[in-house]
Amino acid sequence: MSSFRVKGGLKLKGEITPQGAKNEALQILCAVLLTDQDVTINKIPNIRDVNKLIELLADMGVSVEKIAPESYRFNASKVDLEYLDSDKFLTKASALRGSVMILGPLLARFGKGKISKPGGDKIGRRRLDTHFIGFQNLGAKFNYDTQREIYNIDGKELKGAYMLLDEASVTGTANILMAAVLAKGKTTIYNAACEPYLQQLCDMLNRMGAKITGVGSNLLNIEGVEKLGGTEHTLLPDMIEIGSFIGLAAMTQSEITIKDAQIHRLGIIPDTFRRMGIKLEFRGDDIHIPAQKHYEIETFIDGSILTVADAIWPGFTPDLLSIVLVTATQAKGTVLVHQKMFESRLFFVDKLIDMGAQIILCDPHRATVIGLDRKYPLKGIRMTSPDIRAGVSLLIAALSAEGTSVIDNVEQIDRGYQYIDQRLNALGADIVRID
Repeated sequence: MSSFRVKGGLKLKGEITPQGAKNEALQILCAVLLTDQDVTINKIPNIRDVNKLIELLADMGVSVEKIAPESYRFNASKVDLEYLDSDKFLTKASALRGSVMILGPLLARFGKGKISKPGGDKIGRRRLDTHFIGFQNLGAKFNYDTQREIYNIDGKELKGAYMLLDEASVTGTANILMAAVLAKGKTTIYNAACEPYLQQLCDMLNRMGAKITGVGSNLLNIEGVEKLGGTEHTLLPDMIEIGSFIGLAAMTQSEITIKDAQIHRLGIIPDTFRRMGIKLEFRGDDIHIPAQKHYEIETFIDGSILTVADAIWPGFTPDLLSIVLVTATQAKGTVLVHQKMFESRLFFVDKLIDMGAQIILCDPHRATVIGLDRKYPLKGIRMTSPDIRAGVSLLIAALSAEGTSVIDNVEQIDRGYQYIDQRLNALGADIVRID
């Protein structure tokens, strides 16, 4: 287990380029299983979750060639279906949440799929019903082995169907979409997720020969085709990293420029941070955050306390609520953070309270943050990272605090942020990795 020793109170300055999007990468990598031709993917982040998925694909028989520091060429012409029955496969797949998205491509191309119960962040229940009900709508037969916690899917004759998803699940939509592109006939997915990463997946599949319309909306129509070909694809910059850097700049009174942010794909993320009182300047496709000694949280028009809540796209992404929460601790004013989707994601606030933050945890979903306006700086402590996003929030808190902090279990942070210590040190931070 690794830890970060963080010296707080330093002001950072400089330019930083966001990595390729983690959540997009997990979808796109699974899509290489849909064709026997070469697929080249650029801007792949060097992070634990992505590397584990690439390793899993290689174990399944996919040819993996690294052709540049952030570019890979994949060829899935020789997938070893017998490997799916091995304990090694089931163990590796269970360690990675995104592994569930290999099921759609396997069903589409090979007519069967198997996976053990996926792992990932410990942030509460993350049910998979949407995935499997979607497969069943396409004609697949589903069996769950409760003893071994293994999902078995038989999808030899997938046929297009109309379906109304019970929730606009991003991974569920991606999985069903990838199964439907090779199914016979027309599939309609209503209440589909429409995040930019999902749009990217649709665009990639269409370049491979799929026939998907309605991209960017919550109503997708897919005309099944017999075969898909190869393509080249470049990932978007990670919007969660971009939001994290905005919060970091505000908390540490730093002047930071985020390069190549693809601002038009960020939705309401910039405006949400502006409502927190943070100044942002758009310079072409770069976001410049000037150093701010004070920033004040807005209220609603009637003067009531601002609420920041997560919602399906184009609403505010749940992955940035923890960043909003920690950023609010040193703002002027009060905000209610409402985490609707996951019931355990706010439990990291006890560490912030230990650092001196004024936070009331109302229930598993809501926390009220009373900003200190820098009158009472946070103090460095020893703490443990419970998940990816909370881990980075604690890192931001530690960078802004007085004294030295130690963050344990930084493997959680490594799952989603590549070289985060090195990149922030290049801006003037003092983060030492302790193995």
